[in-house]
Amino acid sequence: MSLLPFSSQLVADVGISLGDEGKGRLIPEIANELRGTPAAVSVVLKVNGGANSGHTAGGIKLNLLPAGVVVRDAAHLCIGSGVVADPRKIWWETRPLEHKGHAILSRLLIDERTLVTDPLHRLLDLAWEDYRTKVLAEEPRGSTGRGITPAYLDEVGQWQITFADFHAGSNYFARKLAQRADRAMRIIQHVCRVSPATFAEFFDKLTAAELRANAEGIELGVFPKDEFDFTRFRGREPFTLELERLTAAYWQAGTALSKNIGEVRELILRELAAGHTIIGEFGQAYWLDKRHGFSPNVTASHTYTPEFFESAGIPVQRIHTFGVAKAYDTKVGTHTFVTQMADAHPLAQKLKQIEFGTSTGRQRMVGWFDAVEKGDVLRYGGFQDLMINKADALTYSGEWRGDLLICAAYEDASGKRYHHVPRNEAVRKTLRPVYSKHPGWTEDISQVRRFGDLPVNARRYVAAMVKSTLDVAYNGQLPGAAALPNLRYLGVGPEPSQIIKDVPATAELVKLV
Repeated sequence: MSLLPFSSQLVADVGISLGDEGKGRLIPEIANELRGTPAAVSVVLKVNGGANSGHTAGGIKLNLLPAGVVVRDAAHLCIGSGVVADPRKIWWETRPLEHKGHAILSRLLIDERTLVTDPLHRLLDLAWEDYRTKVLAEEPRGSTGRGITPAYLDEVGQWQITFADFHAGSNYFARKLAQRADRAMRIIQHVCRVSPATFAEFFDKLTAAELRANAEGIELGVFPKDEFDFTRFRGREPFTLELERLTAAYWQAGTALSKNIGEVRELILRELAAGHTIIGEFGQAYWLDKRHGFSPNVTASHTYTPEFFESAGIPVQRIHTFGVAKAYDTKVGTHTFVTQMADAHPLAQKLKQIEFGTSTGRQRMVGWFDAVEKGDVLRYGGFQDLMINKADALTYSGEWRGDLLICAAYEDASGKRYHHVPRNEAVRKTLRPVYSKHPGWTEDISQVRRFGDLPVNARRYVAAMVKSTLDVAYNGQLPGAAALPNLRYLGVGPEPSQIIKDVPATAELVKLV
């Protein structure tokens, strides 16, 4: 089919699984499609999350910066008010990219209401994990350790520091940071009951994590190693800090960004009036939304389309939602994973070789495509287009030639079927998947660029993923062809060129099943 026009100048790039779907690669694809038209992409907005929501675009791994970095003709890279951002980490990400020729600072606008996060939040993150495991004897939550949840807690507790505060006086900022430090130390010592030795180790952990994350910047000579030394902020006594040193480092990093701090909302309204397209880049995915996911295995922000308007600060209006998934599922942490493959399964062993978190490097668990989860996201979250990535990873290799599975429903011990995700986690944990089976293919599809050139079994599997998802989304009663979403892009490899763009219209596609 020919690609249809987008239904709005606002486009939401959202995940319909548990994150890690390849959302970053969608942004340059949309920009390429609109390049040279009056509706060309002029703004890429990071909508939610912080340095915990890594994306890869054009071979570049990004955390805080929007994936629009690789769209050289996108005039504006924005960080919305729904984001929590460490000003030093902005520099750690920006300077190596500028060193390699990417224009960042000339395009970057950080909203005045974006929340400032710092090492105090990261110390709290580590302390709460310590509390869960040592005091409560629970499994760790699986936090990224980037301080995201404690930063959002400051917002709802009315203790926030925003980037607008870097336009105020240094004494005002210092006073707010000192209050934050006092609260953090009291919580770590008296509520989380962290031991003095463990408290000291936290600073070593942060140092090791940032040395690892910023190895390229050090190798390029952009930063000295001591730039990432968090032990210099550790006080001489347990549960104390070198507060003046910490304050100076963050005041310097924040005020150096002074020219990049302003009103994102006004910029977006202006670009909309000019007829341009704005892409909202979301971190995580629907099932990690702090309200609609399953606590404690959620993030601390809203991860689906409505948050676009809150973070951008503009009125609610028509928006084109792009739901992104993979041809199989992955999760990290301690999530209930209904479709998880056994580690010994040959396909699981293959997939785990390529499945590591962009932000943390953590090994992901792998499982079969869960159409129940994805269909529910589309039913309750809304959508116009779909993108499915990594279909090539399912090509047979080695001796295994078994069926590929798609979870089309859940079942409890009594045989009762569930065609939507129960909102009660205690119920969900008891369910087992009901699979449909699909033969795989041996042909390498990574070089295929036309849907009709895919092996017949690959085409049928793609069709089955879409139909199973839509059966859930529409309660088994598909609407007319005009109302159906399209599988606009099918990823068959990690490179930008490895995308199939002529998938048949959905009404025709599902006939292949």
